[in-house]
Amino acid sequence: MKHTHSDSHDMRLLTGGVDLFAAMVEAMDAAQHEVRLETYIFSFAGAGADVAQALMRAASRGVQVRVVVDGVGTGELPAEWATQFAQAGVQVRVFAPAVGLGFWLPSRWRRLHRKLCVVDDTVAFCGGINILDDYLDPHVQGLLKAPRLDYAISLQGPLVSAVRATMAQLWSRIEAVRELRSQDLGSALYALRATQQSLHLPARGETQLVLRDNVRHRAHIERTYRKAIGAARHDIIVANAYFFPGLRLRRALVMAARRGVRVRLLLQGQYEYFVPYRATRQLYGQLMAAGVEIYEYHASYLHAKVAVVDGKWLTVGSSNLDPFSLLLAREANVVAHNPPMAQSLQASLLDAMERNSDRVDPQAYLSRGWRERFVDAFASAVLRFGVFLTGKRY
Repeated sequence: MKHTHSDSHDMRLLTGGVDLFAAMVEAMDAAQHEVRLETYIFSFAGAGADVAQALMRAASRGVQVRVVVDGVGTGELPAEWATQFAQAGVQVRVFAPAVGLGFWLPSRWRRLHRKLCVVDDTVAFCGGINILDDYLDPHVQGLLKAPRLDYAISLQGPLVSAVRATMAQLWSRIEAVRELRSQDLGSALYALRATQQSLHLPARGETQLVLRDNVRHRAHIERTYRKAIGAARHDIIVANAYFFPGLRLRRALVMAARRGVRVRLLLQGQYEYFVPYRATRQLYGQLMAAGVEIYEYHASYLHAKVAVVDGKWLTVGSSNLDPFSLLLAREANVVAHNPPMAQSLQASLLDAMERNSDRVDPQAYLSRGWRERFVDAFASAVLRFGVFLTGKRY
């Protein structure tokens, strides 16, 4: 955990749910007016229950508590917790509930993938960490052998109001949709227009909240990455759980490596989903041929979505560098020019590479058998076909 000050922002780097949940619970227990939380997954097992209890404590003493979860990542809350939340006064909304076979329609693949929290307009949290215990995973029975690797940032300063504004806009939009379903068309359409008109968030100095949505922020996160990579002078480290960037982002990494920048990627070695993992491996040849170093993390699941450039610039957020994050999901990243914070994150990533990762050997990769080559190519084709079905270009 690291405190730094940058352009009037007090920032802390938080590693894993251990750091994040303790900081969130502390802030929620001190809340006087409002707590807002957005997450893809809200699991009430293990440490996730600590956050749930803090939300209820805040609501019980009169704080307005509003929670938004994703309809696929979380779905409807367990009945026991839904009852407890309702009794305490915690308001919960489900973003795009997955209903029957409708989920298989590409239009339903737009998910709420942001992990944001704001308390009293004084402290905000942004990162890649779900409300999910570090040692628990939906795909594994029992405990993980090591904690999931992920990061978040807490911050105080001018940007907190931007985080609150974007969360309030989503809440208003969800309420407008609810009114449409209840046939209050006039007020619903008015509310919907209001949220559309206010979606633009101005940049705030050297620390910014960068969003991706399907209205006005369709490519902002990818452009932010490309701009930082294009300006890099000596060092780039990207850690990303689901890495399948489009041509322009791949080209930016290749060009950086060719002009002498040391480019290192920390990617999944222990995977949850077979197709994305193998599709990513299809890209290794082009990247390593340009001099990009690739490390696969094996200690546990890698869930991070972070990057550091030249030990000065960093981003921490929810956006993977794959088509579903960059083209479909609602995402949020904090971007900062903050050397102390960037160097703290870089040290953590280098430690993960050195102690818990294996570097992919270019010769071994090139000499892999035809079966592996076929599987990688097939997985890549499946992923690209999924993007094609959405009607997006990638």
